[in-house]
Amino acid sequence: MEAWRCMRKGYGHCVVGRGRYPMFSHHSRSLGRDWTTPWENLQRCCWNRHISSCMRWPGHYSQVPYPYFSSRHFSLNWRPPCLFESRTQFQYCNWRPDNLSQTSLIHLSSYVMNAEGDEPSSKRRKHQGVIKRNWEYMCSHDKEKTKILGDKNVDPKCEDSENKFDFSVMSYNILSQDLLEDNSHLYRHCRRPVLHWSFRFPNILKEIKHFDADVLCLQEVQEDHYGAEIRPSLESLGYHCEYKMRTGRKPDGCAICFKHSKFSLLSVNPVEFYRPDISLLDRDNVGLVLLLQPKIPCAASPAICVANTHLLYNPRRGDIKLTQLAMLLAEISSVAHQKDGSFCPIVMCGDFNSVPGSPLYSFIKEGKLNYEGLAIGKVSGQEQSSRGQRILSIPIWPPNLGISQNCVYEVQQVPKVEKTDSDLTQTQLKQTEVLVTAEKLSSNLQHHFSLSSVYSHYFPDTGIPEVTTCHSRSAITVDYIFYSAEKEDVAGHPGAEVALVGGLKLLARLSLLTEQDLWTVNGLPNENNSSDHLPLLAKFRLEL
Repeated sequence: MEAWRCMRKGYGHCVVGRGRYPMFSHHSRSLGRDWTTPWENLQRCCWNRHISSCMRWPGHYSQVPYPYFSSRHFSLNWRPPCLFESRTQFQYCNWRPDNLSQTSLIHLSSYVMNAEGDEPSSKRRKHQGVIKRNWEYMCSHDKEKTKILGDKNVDPKCEDSENKFDFSVMSYNILSQDLLEDNSHLYRHCRRPVLHWSFRFPNILKEIKHFDADVLCLQEVQEDHYGAEIRPSLESLGYHCEYKMRTGRKPDGCAICFKHSKFSLLSVNPVEFYRPDISLLDRDNVGLVLLLQPKIPCAASPAICVANTHLLYNPRRGDIKLTQLAMLLAEISSVAHQKDGSFCPIVMCGDFNSVPGSPLYSFIKEGKLNYEGLAIGKVSGQEQSSRGQRILSIPIWPPNLGISQNCVYEVQQVPKVEKTDSDLTQTQLKQTEVLVTAEKLSSNLQHHFSLSSVYSHYFPDTGIPEVTTCHSRSAITVDYIFYSAEKEDVAGHPGAEVALVGGLKLLARLSLLTEQDLWTVNGLPNENNSSDHLPLLAKFRLEL
C-alpha cells in the first residue's frame, strides 16, 4: 500500500528503504486521475532511477507478466494486454525498448486500491477466465470423439467389461508453498492473494475431486501441508496415501495416492537419489514406486507398477538427471519383475525437468541412448545458453552405484540360487565380471521397457507446442505420464524388440493447452488454477 501511495504522489519507494525519489516529471504527475507520459520520460526514469530494484507498482496489477519496466525484462518474451494506446498485442515477439518509437505513450490508470494486495476492480474481471480442456478419446474406432471436461459420461464404446480393468491416473505438480516463496520472481504476474496457500489448496483439492482419478501422482507436496491438510483431505475422498519427502532440508516430496475401491497395496518402494558416497549424486531429489493389485471380483489380473518422481531442475546438470532416471528405472525393474521374467504394466509419472525431443526424453521413449560426445547442458533440452557444455563422462556414474548401463541393479545380473545349490563355476564368474566391466565402459544406455507418452506434445493441426507449466519466465512441457503400451501400440518402436512388458491401452487423455491459451487467463497460477503446472490425466485399460 505504501508503494501505491508513493505512486499516486509520483514517487518510487526503494526496497532497501533508502528514501523516495520522483519517478515522473511535475507535468506528468499533474495530469489528473489518468497519467499519460511520453515513452522517453518513462524510459529515462526507469533506467536512470533503477526502478527494477524497487517495490512493484500499479503496473503489477495488470495482466502484464513482468511488473517492472526494466531493461533486463525487456529481453524476455512479453505478452502484455492493451497497455499501449495502439492497443497492440505483443504475444509472440521479443519486445525491447527499441520496438517503440520515441513518441509512444504509456498510459497508467490511477486505480483505487481497496486493500493491500487487492487488484483494481477495473481489471479484476479480466483475470477470471476459465480454461477449457477437452477429453480426447483414443479408441481406434472413435479417435475424433471428444467431450467437454465435466461431462461424467464416458465413450460408450470404451466401457468396462468383465475381462477388462479400466483406471485413471493423474500427475500433478501442485507447487510447494515454500518453493513458491523462495522463487517469487517467477510469479510477478500474479496478485499476491492468489499465491497464498489458504487460497491455493482449496482450488487444488477442488481440481482433484473434480477429476476423480483412481491414482494420483503428486509432486512438490510440502511435508507440513501433507500431514495437516493434504493427506486427511484425500483420505476423506477414499484415497490411500504414500509419501516420500526429499532428503536433506528440502520441505517437499512426492506422493502416490490410490483409491481403496480400485486397488490394494502390494509394496512401497521409496527411491533416494542422494548418495553421500558418490559426489555426483549430491542432490536431494527422490522417487516413489508402488506395486498395486487391481481389485477385480472373479478375475485374476497382473499387478500394476506406478512410479512418481521429480528430477533435478538444474538445466546444466544432465549427468545428474540421467543418473537419477537410471536409478528410478532400476527400481521399477526390480519392483515390476515377474516370475516368468516379464514385467507387469508400468505407469511412470512426474516432473522430469526435460523437454520433448531432448536426449533424456528420447531415452525414455526409445529405450536407448548413445551419449558419447553429448554435452551435459543438452541432456534435458532446457539450457539455451553456452553454459553446461562439458561433455558427459563415460561412464556417467561410478561403478559403486551398483546400476548397470541397462538401468538395472547389477546384483540382479547374477542368478539367484540357494546357498546349497550354487553351480556357478569359476569360469562363469570371471565371464560375468568381464561383461560387467565392458558394459560400464560403454556409452550406450538402455532400458527394457517399451514406454509411450500419453501426450503428443504438439497440436497436430498447427504444430504449436503443448504446455504443462507456465510462469513469468517460461512456458514449456516438463511433466509426463509414460506407460507401457500394448504390443500393437509399439509396432516399429525402437525398443520393441527388447520389451517384455505387459501392455496398457490408452483410452483417453485430458487435453493440454498452448502458451497463448494460458496467458488469456493470466498464466499460472491464477484465480482458478492454483499451481504453475497443469494436471495431466489419462485413462487406461488393462486387458485381463
